[in-house]
Amino acid sequence: MTINLFNKHAVNSASDSGSDLDHHSTVKSGHSATFFSESAVAESLRPQFWSRFALAELNHSEWEALCDGCGSCCLIKYIDNDDDEELVEYTDVTCQLMDCATGYCQHYATRQEHVPDCIQLTMENLPNMMWLPSHCAYKRLYKGQNLPSWHLLLTGDVVATQQQMRAANIGVAGRCVSEIGMSDEEMEERVVNWVKP
Repeated sequence: MTINLFNKHAVNSASDSGSDLDHHSTVKSGHSATFFSESAVAESLRPQFWSRFALAELNHSEWEALCDGCGSCCLIKYIDNDDDEELVEYTDVTCQLMDCATGYCQHYATRQEHVPDCIQLTMENLPNMMWLPSHCAYKRLYKGQNLPSWHLLLTGDVVATQQQMRAANIGVAGRCVSEIGMSDEEMEERVVNWVKP
């Protein structure tokens, strides 16, 4: 099953091949957008909302502000759901809308016009998306963990956050390739270990 999750901060074909995963789904998801503007959303963000409110209690701006913009959820990944424990393998291949230089979706606002099966990461579907990377704020808060120390909501400094993310080896900018023109077989050869589910 292929899932596209394009959401600032977030099922086409079953695939079965001779890769290490005998029974797996190909997941293509995206969510990457630019860091939020402090002046644009400051009025609608409640102080320390991520630690004071449950995810289901967040307003739209707060939900969106949780995204760190890493772009990892936009990468195509293979998920083996047949065992008791879910096995996830990320590739460095990303959705056609990703700008691989910046790590951001090129058409975030109109993404579903370009990728009709693109879905939005919501509180309702989050429990089924534990394949998200381990640093993902949505996943971490859902599991009762804290935001990563470099998150923009904690640093308040876009440049510092970006530098700390690079130092922590997080983000797809400059190290992903587009799915355009790539076969399923080629994608299977592009599994990477720099994204940790």
